[in-house]
Amino acid sequence: MGHSYEKSKKIAFKTINILGLITIVEVVFALAGKGYIIEGVEVSTAIMALVMIALSLTKAYLIVYEFMHMKYEVPALVKTVLLPVGLLIWAVIAFFTEGNTWLNYRSNLKEKNEEKVENREVKPPAKQESMILINDHNNLG
Repeated sequence: MGHSYEKSKKIAFKTINILGLITIVEVVFALAGKGYIIEGVEVSTAIMALVMIALSLTKAYLIVYEFMHMKYEVPALVKTVLLPVGLLIWAVIAFFTEGNTWLNYRSNLKEKNEEKVENREVKPPAKQESMILINDHNNLG
């Protein structure tokens, strides 16, 4: 499993070059997708997000796989690292989803509060005679 110094150095430089290439692709894709490289050519936000996420996950995988030496570990250890990461990703997605739901509820409430009521003549409530309570202390007792 152990590599010689020269072979390890070669693998590390190869990984660094791949990471650099992916980073350059990310930057060029972001600039091109927003229309900064070719004027008038833009990519939808959803496609941009998916490509950027895929490239970022690829870089994260390479870093963990090579520089954190996960490729040399036993499968059980790899799974104990990946499970919390998966739960963290799930939690982030869940929090964003719930936050978006609350945002929608809030905007609906704001719209309801801003609705204008038709001009209707409002009649005052009918006059009611006041009840007069008399305390008769003489009858108590």
